[in-house]
Amino acid sequence: MKKSIAAIVTYSIIFFILIIWGVSFFETVWVFPGNFDFIGNFPSKDVPLGSIPFMVIALLGAGIFATIKLGFPQIRYFWHGIKVTAGVYDDPNDEGDLNHFRALTTALSATVGIGNIAGVATAIYYGGPGALFWMWVTAFFGTTLKFAESTLALHFRSFDSSGHTQGGPMYTIEKGLGANWRWLAIAFASFAVICSFATGNAIQSFTASDQIYSEVVQIVGANHFLTSKFVLLQGFEVSIQQIINGLLLVGLIGAVIIGGIGRIGKVTGLLAPIMALVYVIAALLILFSNFDSLAHSINLVFGMALNPPAQVAGVAGGMFLFILNTMMWGIKRGLYSNEAGQGSAAIAHSTAKTKYSVREGSVAMLGPFIDTIMICSLTGLVILSTDSWFHTEFYVKFIDPNFTGEMMNSSILTSHAFKVGLSWLFNYGDKIITVSVLLFAISTAISWSFYGDRAADYLFGSKSIIIYKWVFLLFVFIGAIAELEAVWGFGDAALGFMTFPNLISIVLLSGYLKKITKDYFSYKHLTYKEYLAQGETSKKNELEP
Repeated sequence: MKKSIAAIVTYSIIFFILIIWGVSFFETVWVFPGNFDFIGNFPSKDVPLGSIPFMVIALLGAGIFATIKLGFPQIRYFWHGIKVTAGVYDDPNDEGDLNHFRALTTALSATVGIGNIAGVATAIYYGGPGALFWMWVTAFFGTTLKFAESTLALHFRSFDSSGHTQGGPMYTIEKGLGANWRWLAIAFASFAVICSFATGNAIQSFTASDQIYSEVVQIVGANHFLTSKFVLLQGFEVSIQQIINGLLLVGLIGAVIIGGIGRIGKVTGLLAPIMALVYVIAALLILFSNFDSLAHSINLVFGMALNPPAQVAGVAGGMFLFILNTMMWGIKRGLYSNEAGQGSAAIAHSTAKTKYSVREGSVAMLGPFIDTIMICSLTGLVILSTDSWFHTEFYVKFIDPNFTGEMMNSSILTSHAFKVGLSWLFNYGDKIITVSVLLFAISTAISWSFYGDRAADYLFGSKSIIIYKWVFLLFVFIGAIAELEAVWGFGDAALGFMTFPNLISIVLLSGYLKKITKDYFSYKHLTYKEYLAQGETSKKNELEP
């Protein structure tokens, strides 16, 4: 069966399931098999081990397995990754589309964004401070997964007739595992396209539009003709301001993605470092000004992750379910934030200008460190140190049921934390979040459009790319006027289904990955200047079999 026909069949089945059972059917990927009582309550209601989602087991299990098999590459090769990113080994004559730095910033632009602002806030809103701990755990083991998937993606990449790279888990699966596994490659690419519309697109435009809408409401009020909401469908309201937001986002994102990977790399290479720098500086100012409460905030993270409140621990199964809930939100938002194990960033890293796949894999490892260990941690600690986490469902449900403050979720919670945290300096700390959300959302959507068009090209050929881009822009608009829960729910589901094929390929190819990694690091690495000074091509520089 042709890949295009197989993909159409896959999408038809997905659409049929959506019509019959709705998004809730797909959301079970994050609770399966615990959604069945006879499994979820195994071996008992007090210790329901069966309620641990298979998705959690797969992600952490694959990460731990790969980390041990490869000998903790996130520690051993971290410094090498920094040197490669700095460009000391860059050879401008190597095949590929982007240098190491731009490949990393393109991947980071897809990961450093809404997940760091709205995702962390949502994890704390539902899972409490302990969710941040599980985000760290996901990032540590996810770093190995990012190394593995990116190394394999570049190693098994190919080039199209125009000389542009074709890489990603779909090519890794088909070339690395063989033709018998082609169905798995098609499954990954199919869900990658869906994920690009939801996780990498609609969620971004929704959060940006929601943030802009809240700012306009503060200026003109909720009853202005721009902000007044009217019923479009039953249970679905929209305002003129949201429609305007959607059109503006479509224009901005469309102007970049129509230009292809070259323009995408230039824009993300500029936006990602600037955005991250401004956000990090603002967060550090808040933490320094609240230094006396920083230790307490860190204690909250560890305490709430492993030691639930007394009123919870005393309930049958309460402690286990409490920890599981916190773990779930931490892992879900950790994966959404850094995309480790998902396979999407591997598509960006496969474009790197290098002939050494392990070299780019070491660059990819920096992603989860920058994204989760650094930026997500800053967001979470700002929310905790400013006591903004009091405005969460978790705090009211488990800590203080008598709290009467306003409930805040997503980027609104982070905005509140920044406004409170920077009030000693000026009264517009929340505006930093507004600008960050807008720029992060645009850069993330831009990068995800590339992931999706690579998947569409794999499934339907190069002629499908322009059609894909127009559909992608349609989803930018849809996201800008959509509802939060529906967008997040479908995005999480697509993300989960996309992850399984990638994890399977990493585990099955781990032996080969270990071999090429060992070969690569068994040789001396010359900088590009040293390479030129040598005067001739050295076989010592041909590191891979």
